[in-house]
Amino acid sequence: MAGAEPPGPLVGAGRAADVYDIGSGRVLRRYRVPLDMAPEAAVMRHLRRAGFPVPEVYDVEGSDLVMERLDGRDMLADLGRRPWLVRRHGATLAALHNRLHEIPAPAGLAPAFGPGDRVLHLDLHPANVMLTSRGPVVIDWSSARAGAAGADVAMAYLIMASSDTDLIPATLRPVVGRLRAVLIRQFLAGARDDPRAHLARVARERAQDRNVRPAEADRLLRIAQDAERPSP
Repeated sequence: MAGAEPPGPLVGAGRAADVYDIGSGRVLRRYRVPLDMAPEAAVMRHLRRAGFPVPEVYDVEGSDLVMERLDGRDMLADLGRRPWLVRRHGATLAALHNRLHEIPAPAGLAPAFGPGDRVLHLDLHPANVMLTSRGPVVIDWSSARAGAAGADVAMAYLIMASSDTDLIPATLRPVVGRLRAVLIRQFLAGARDDPRAHLARVARERAQDRNVRPAEADRLLRIAQDAERPSP
């Protein structure tokens, strides 16, 4: 499987991986650089056993992961079509974080951002929530780690606050600032875990991510600096 020609049409692409339809209700997600997908598959299976909504994993080999194909569209695309649902989507995103952070991390899951024993997605924002016929399903667990739940909330906030607007659906760009503010406010109001103690550390680490653009890194560093200032 790994390294072979794609056996089906391209149906999605992110900053690091491509997704192909391979038939029979399955997709192949293939990373563009060599990676071991076994840990991601293991954490997804752990979460599925715990009742958290993730795609079913069928096979894993090297940089390739075969999963069920989900219907519907992602939350970000849905905002492009139905921006009036921004508050509902912000609340749904918060509820997914709350539900995820009730689940203890499996043994052997690598830690991130200090001590903690919860499963952290560390990329759980609207583009990684599929709105399917069975409800919201969370995808892309390549960054999953063990840690403190507040760090996961901090990462989601930072991604939403710092990402370039060319990644946003064109229909949203004229009102992206207002919608982004409403989405973030609704998300933070619903999230149980406080991100403030983690903001500076998470922002500085995310700014070093090779998939983060220079302008995004600058925004992250400004957020880190603001978070590090002593309260008046």
